[in-house]
Amino acid sequence: MVTYKGGCHCGAIRFEVDAPSSLSVQRRDCSICKMTGYLHLIVPRENFRLTHGEHAYNTFNTGAAKHHFCRRCGVKSFYEPSSHPDSISVNVNCIDADTLGEMSIEPFDGQTCEQNVAELSGLSD
Repeated sequence: MVTYKGGCHCGAIRFEVDAPSSLSVQRRDCSICKMTGYLHLIVPRENFRLTHGEHAYNTFNTGAAKHHFCRRCGVKSFYEPSSHPDSISVNVNCIDADTLGEMSIEPFDGQTCEQNVAELSGLSD
């Protein structure tokens, strides 16, 4: 396991996340992820630490997923996915570039996420 550091564009939100040194992330084509270019790294909640900015974000709640956006710059660096309610999805694009190593990007059909959620099993283990 490696500790990655990252945050939003303006620095109001900072986090640390423990994940494997070789990352496997998902590019989903659901409407919000496609429009924002979000790359998903899903980790157990205990592997994610918000180190700065506890009150710096607003939450857009879809009724299942809780999307957190920086109040200042608007970047969504992490959220609570409906597919993994006990996990956090970190936007790999928000991880500090100097901490990233090997990474593979897998496509995922987010248009019909509920029907395909079984494909995501084991991601947050």
